[in-house]
Amino acid sequence: MSQIQPVNFRDIGGIPVSTGTLAPKIFFRSGQVVNIANETVDFLQNSCSLKRIYDFRSAEEVQKMPDTKIPEVNFTHLDILQTSKANQASMDQMVAGTGDAHENMLATYEQMVVSNSARQGYAHFLTDLLSNDEPVLFHCFAGKDRTGFAAALILKIAGASDQQIMTDYLKTNELRKEANKQIIDHFKGTMTVADLQELEIALNVAPEYLQRANDTIYKSFGSFNNYLKKGLGLESSFVSEFRHQYVN
Repeated sequence: MSQIQPVNFRDIGGIPVSTGTLAPKIFFRSGQVVNIANETVDFLQNSCSLKRIYDFRSAEEVQKMPDTKIPEVNFTHLDILQTSKANQASMDQMVAGTGDAHENMLATYEQMVVSNSARQGYAHFLTDLLSNDEPVLFHCFAGKDRTGFAAALILKIAGASDQQIMTDYLKTNELRKEANKQIIDHFKGTMTVADLQELEIALNVAPEYLQRANDTIYKSFGSFNNYLKKGLGLESSFVSEFRHQYVN
């Protein structure tokens, strides 16, 4: 991965799906775009032709570490886990996390399906995608959980297979390897070995996290289409309209 790209950056398009190919150079995902270099700004503006950025972090995260402003790029903040009963997605919460990080992550993924803020935030995000087909970047802190679920939704709606969705999801562990090592090294002098191990778990993704979100969708709404309609309030025609616009 080029150093000018944000951490955990990738284009999730350009892959074959059930009815064609998902459009490339439209849907970019990454970790936070905070204090990025001028070269990275230029990459996002010119190489990606970026027009919109969606920030899924909390208000506190945004206030502490606001995104670098990019000329002619529109920023939208959607606090996905604002009303969540479980949240181990931010850096502060990972560091301060108590108990089993793996179980906390599973609970967080349930909340990304059922909490009001997540449902409203993802509905807003997906609805915007139909209203404007300009290139977008969506991110959170690490670009792995709130962002990972958003990417999974886009890919599922487009007609990608479960394996394709999981492959993209798990790329995070490779693309964040160096950034995660730097975080672990930073805390080595102030955290116990056990706490460092829990932090390392929290900094990575696992297949069972995304599977827990999928299981919660079916448990709470009966089917993925019902989740889109009843959970997110999207129109019945949303999937067909999305595929018409973005799958060729």
